[in-house]
Amino acid sequence: MLFSKLLPKEGNFFELFNQHADCIVQAAQAFEKLVANYADPLLRDKYNHEVDRAERAADKVTHEVSRLIHTTFITPIDREQIHALINIMDDVADLLQDSAETMALYDVHHMTSEMVRLTDLSVKCCERVQAAVKLLGRIGDQAVAEQALKVCAEIDELESDADRVMRSAMSQLFRHEPDVRELIKLRAIYELLETVTDRCEDVANQIEGIVLENS
Repeated sequence: MLFSKLLPKEGNFFELFNQHADCIVQAAQAFEKLVANYADPLLRDKYNHEVDRAERAADKVTHEVSRLIHTTFITPIDREQIHALINIMDDVADLLQDSAETMALYDVHHMTSEMVRLTDLSVKCCERVQAAVKLLGRIGDQAVAEQALKVCAEIDELESDADRVMRSAMSQLFRHEPDVRELIKLRAIYELLETVTDRCEDVANQIEGIVLENS
């Protein structure tokens, strides 16, 4: 009995996943407001800081999950699955911060319709990631497991939409943008935003694996 009391208990990994997903959505929504209010320097700076704050909060959650992986005797799902999931989720938060920082560093002067569309798809992907993550703790219920897989399929569809927007954006850019420097700037932003949706799809794939192995 004494030995069992000394063993590290099961960490609350699912709650930490939820916290991280909340941070991702906060960063995505702040980035969306940054894009919508880009013409206003004060609001641009405000929302840039909000993206940074959400990303730093996500980092703290990631570090706590990593600590628990090494100190928890029994984990609710495979340790490698926990490690992979939290790190892919953290990539999403990092990419949103990178996108905001790149806009500032490259001195982008205006938002294009393609950038707005990619931002919208990125936010929707992040919100669906949040929804899928919130189901993980209950995937022992078959109905919940099926719902999680459905949400993951929705993320895949959104990522495919982002691919199509990206192809169209690049076509428009190379056909109609005469300023080479502006072309380089916009291309970098487009690629970062499209990669946000790619990483969300990676999160969905990881969740699908967890569901299929543990439900």
